[in-house]
Amino acid sequence: MMPALFFPPEWYPQSAVQLTWPHEGTDWSDMLDEVLPCFVNIAREILKHEKLIVVCPNAAEVRASLGAVNEANLFLYEFPSNDTWARDHGGISLFVDGKPCICDFTFNAWGMKFPANFDNQLTFSLYGAHAFSPDVAYENCMPFVLEGGSLESDGAGTLLTTSECLLSVNRNDSLTKDEIEAYLLERFGLKRVLWLDSGFLEGDDTDSHIDTLVRFCDPETIAYVQPGDNPEDLHFEELMQMEAELKAFRTLDNKPYRLIGLPMADPVFFEGDRLPATYANFLIINGAVLLPIYGSPKDELAVKQLQLAFPDREIVGIFCLPLLKQHGSLHCVTMQFPESFV
Repeated sequence: MMPALFFPPEWYPQSAVQLTWPHEGTDWSDMLDEVLPCFVNIAREILKHEKLIVVCPNAAEVRASLGAVNEANLFLYEFPSNDTWARDHGGISLFVDGKPCICDFTFNAWGMKFPANFDNQLTFSLYGAHAFSPDVAYENCMPFVLEGGSLESDGAGTLLTTSECLLSVNRNDSLTKDEIEAYLLERFGLKRVLWLDSGFLEGDDTDSHIDTLVRFCDPETIAYVQPGDNPEDLHFEELMQMEAELKAFRTLDNKPYRLIGLPMADPVFFEGDRLPATYANFLIINGAVLLPIYGSPKDELAVKQLQLAFPDREIVGIFCLPLLKQHGSLHCVTMQFPESFV
């Protein structure tokens, strides 16, 4: 029986995924030719499995770019946007007394690093445009600042997050850690919050979103970025400490988690800066897992490792090197909505 408040995990049956399309008004403006094929590939794969909501400036252009797809699954909405990170400006799904509810938190572009005036309005705009099913409620959770990429739910009452992100300045820094945790427990009907204090990726604008480092695959299984075998790499010590924290965590049944290591992605540089390449930024959809790959020999190992976590799902690699140039990857540009939401 579903609890009064249920924060579904990503593997819960889905109705749709949201994408916010790149355009000339975004930071993708000078590399649209490079990044658009990546969005097209993600969109086409999602449409094979479930519905797709696309926020865009020109619906006709997006429809044309997608080619032959399942039109019945495609829903296009023309709204202005600052950028394309739907994971963080998208609504967060919650079941309240068994009924679907979209929670709309403040999105301030990871602590006011970038403009977000349009992105912060998108969930309310989609709700007003009837993008969601008629029985979906809307909950205004502002002014609390919260991004989907900072939350990992196991669907059983545990939330996994990073202290680096949730306690960073310009988010909710007027609140203490205890106050933030109390809010999350009440808001999402949780039993506990597991805080990771270590782990980061160079070039990550999000202040160490959990979805770049560590992911729940089921209530007892965690996939995570391994430290690698190069002690000279700037991530090595932090990821070693993160691995130790994960080994110390226990399930609600007081058992060690089953840990599945993902390879540390090969270094990727752009204009002299290291980019946050990660295989942890995958998206679980109905019947499949979409895994970002980067044209590296490690791609194949990442697929094999993730298949261990999801033996009954197809692992689909999608080339996401272009997404790294704006410091994100596949999970960052998507937001899923559970069954009955769309």
